[in-house]
Amino acid sequence: MNTPTTLTIASRESRLAMWQAEHVRARLAALYPDCRIEILGMSTRGDQILDRTLSKVGGKGLFVKELEVAMAEWRADLAVHSLKDVPMTLPEGFELAAVLEREDPRDAFVSNLYDGLYALPAGAVVGTASLRRQALIAARHPQLVIEPLRGNLDTRLAKLDSGAYAAIILAAAGLKRLGLAGRIRCTLDTVPAPGQGAMAIEVAGGRPELLRWLAPLNHRPTAQSVAAERTVSRIFGGSCEIPLAAYATVHGRTMELEAVIATPDGHRMAVATGLGSPDAPEALGRRVADMLIAQDAHAILAACLGAVAA
Repeated sequence: MNTPTTLTIASRESRLAMWQAEHVRARLAALYPDCRIEILGMSTRGDQILDRTLSKVGGKGLFVKELEVAMAEWRADLAVHSLKDVPMTLPEGFELAAVLEREDPRDAFVSNLYDGLYALPAGAVVGTASLRRQALIAARHPQLVIEPLRGNLDTRLAKLDSGAYAAIILAAAGLKRLGLAGRIRCTLDTVPAPGQGAMAIEVAGGRPELLRWLAPLNHRPTAQSVAAERTVSRIFGGSCEIPLAAYATVHGRTMELEAVIATPDGHRMAVATGLGSPDAPEALGRRVADMLIAQDAHAILAACLGAVAA
């Protein structure tokens, strides 16, 4: 079987994104030691627009569009993403070639003064860019003030350190990957976003040799789990405008999937859990979505879209 001689990885230029690209490069170099592997760093629209929430400026696709253009123009062979930043439906002509083993999927509470959400005084400002985190925190801690927080991980930590927020909520996976686990005061028991903690490799279609070369990087239990999670999200529109959480785990021959859809203020919420086969993750995702629909999820969804539009 032929092996690659050169590969170019497209990546965002943030420190975390480059760590992910370097990680994939190292994995590929171990598989194909004679291959020259380069990283093409790029700044995306999602990185450039920091004064508005993603739900108001185009959603998750802002983080991947430029990387897809680079692949379409043959300037890059593959792109590495945080899977939670990848739209639930890829543009025609692109596909996910591999999903790497998941890091810690939990949300992390980061603060210089407080040990957890329970310790924050009424009126304390918590920063997050996620409507999901906003909704789940507001449901339990209505006395807190939740404000938008955009930027890469280092920018968000700098805003916390400047005193702009009493605490911020970040993905534990990113902090751990960058050696910043010491900034985590505690992890939350909130249900994560679909794909949180997992990295994905995207390629342009029509290149079967890439799929073959990248296949050894695919971690089957993670790929199965995120397929179930992303199915739920896709059914409900799969955008940043919806506070939706979904998390699946594989235990032997059984997969468990929990999902939540809520209004941004946390006042209305539907929660569902289902069991199924890891070999049929999409079927489990559809069944759990049906459970949410039976709890009037579409009315919650309509309220979400109305709140975002306002």
